[in-house]
Amino acid sequence: MIQDRYHIGSGTVQLILKRYNASGFALEQLKSMEPPEVEMLFYPPENLQRKDIQLPEFQHYFNRIHSKGSKVNVSYCWMEYKQEHPDGYEQSQFYELYNRFVEQNFGKRDVKMAVERVPGEKMYIDWVGDQPELLMDPETGEIRKVHLFVTTMGLSSYIYAEAFLDEKLQSFSTGTVHALQFYEGIPKYLVPDNLKAAVTKHTKDELILQSAYSDLEDFYDTIVLPPPPRKPKGKPTVENHVRYLETHLVEKLKENIYISLEELNADIQKIVATLNSRKFQNKNYSRADAFVKYDKPCMKPLPGGCFTVCDYKTVTRIPDNYHIEYDDHYYSVVYTHCGKPAIIKATASEIRICDGYNRLICKHKRSYKDFPKYITEDSHMRPEHLYYKEVNEKDGAYYRRWASVFGPNMEECIDRLLKASKHEEQAYNACAGLLHTVKEMPHGIVEETARQCIQMNSCRYKTFKQVLSRMQSNPISPGVLPEHENIRGKGFYK
Repeated sequence: MIQDRYHIGSGTVQLILKRYNASGFALEQLKSMEPPEVEMLFYPPENLQRKDIQLPEFQHYFNRIHSKGSKVNVSYCWMEYKQEHPDGYEQSQFYELYNRFVEQNFGKRDVKMAVERVPGEKMYIDWVGDQPELLMDPETGEIRKVHLFVTTMGLSSYIYAEAFLDEKLQSFSTGTVHALQFYEGIPKYLVPDNLKAAVTKHTKDELILQSAYSDLEDFYDTIVLPPPPRKPKGKPTVENHVRYLETHLVEKLKENIYISLEELNADIQKIVATLNSRKFQNKNYSRADAFVKYDKPCMKPLPGGCFTVCDYKTVTRIPDNYHIEYDDHYYSVVYTHCGKPAIIKATASEIRICDGYNRLICKHKRSYKDFPKYITEDSHMRPEHLYYKEVNEKDGAYYRRWASVFGPNMEECIDRLLKASKHEEQAYNACAGLLHTVKEMPHGIVEETARQCIQMNSCRYKTFKQVLSRMQSNPISPGVLPEHENIRGKGFYK
């Protein structure tokens, strides 16, 4: 009857009855006991332990895993144990025995929230905490540390890793771009850690991204969404894989010394490819399989072109001369932005200047010549500054051509004004001032004024202004019509 009701074999029924009779407990006593006590009575932990091999030294492994600065995990301990005892426990038994040891001696582990991961939704980004000394300078022999950039896809845990010389903004942005190219797609969210290279400010009320990362977000049409500060469980996938890579990637890399980043990254790609193709525990598929099947179809395609990583420079206050310095050159902005903050984004060919909110103000072609130092756009200048700039850029021929528009008298007057100075350049200001004064006036008045100045043999700025003023206050009389017989007169209409 027991076999039919619970669908178990006769051997199992006989074993349970045997253990029940051997326990010496009555059925009522068993009913009053706690379920774990009953379970331990009928299924003791020793049942899992194989009789032909000694139980592993779990206290030793526990101390190694939890020692300060250790990167060792249970998987690594099992591999080490298996090398020493080829006929020892398999991975699942080893894990079960170790977990029982921890529960019995150190209490039950924390329960965790189940998280439903959406295919192609999130790409997690971080730096590996361990900074191994792997790179040798071939000239000095000095061994340098390298920094390992790592990303994982949220559902498949598909890994990308790359070595850099630092963790600065340019390295972080370049790593992100290379990761997206590696995945050949764009997830809905990029989830970086709250690093200064990506995040300027992140509180409960406000999230401000670094300008470079904000530009990257716009270029790839994705959303940068860092987890709450000091909350590593906000991105458990990459945190777990950082620990995983510290063991299975970094320890492998430490076996060699490299003389170039290219050589190092080539080895990293090989090791990561192996890790991505390794089957999950108790699964018949790998990270690469899961990525191709689930994540990749749900990701957006890459845009045309490639995001250019710029050199960024923050300016707290635009100077009063509305020019911002970069690489020993000074680039103009609209003069109304004086006193406000700005951001310079420099590429090999272009200088972009944005306001404090990362909105584009203007852009210039980047200059590499020693001179001119000041790269100025005319539309950025105050009107009076533009006037003086134009004055300084013109020559005598320019002012003669301008004067000829009004007529021959004005052209001759300007010519005499230029020749009256010891050096022609000394009269440019006077010519510009005079021509700007009359540019909206009727040409007839301007010509008559010039004619009178020529007649007086005084083609000077002051004389011209005086004659012009007199003509404007005493306009020329239209004259009197001659008398003739056809005029009817006022009496005609009475």
